[in-house]
Amino acid sequence: QTLDVLDTTVRRNAFGSQNDSFEIDIPMPELGEAPVHAVFIRAPVVEEHGPGVEVLGALPDGQVVAVQQGNVIASAFHPEVAGEDRFHRRFLDLVHSA
Repeated sequence: QTLDVLDTTVRRNAFGSQNDSFEIDIPMPELGEAPVHAVFIRAPVVEEHGPGVEVLGALPDGQVVAVQQGNVIASAFHPEVAGEDRFHRRFLDLVHSA
């Protein structure tokens, strides 16, 4: 059973086990000029997405790791672990504009 709120197909634990966790800076112009420091822990990856899904971030090899569809935002990484608050601010902006 899924929440059925994003037109995506996701593969769980795409990068391996918790021992395979990693960190990387990812450019995400929609969230600002500075790259987002992303911490991946047993992270999924978006394998497919529909035309209504905006890709917010991808790894250098093109794997999609952050998306938005309407008022739903999803990331494969943990922005809160790195102290990254731009995803939360974007969500709050959506709430305030609703």
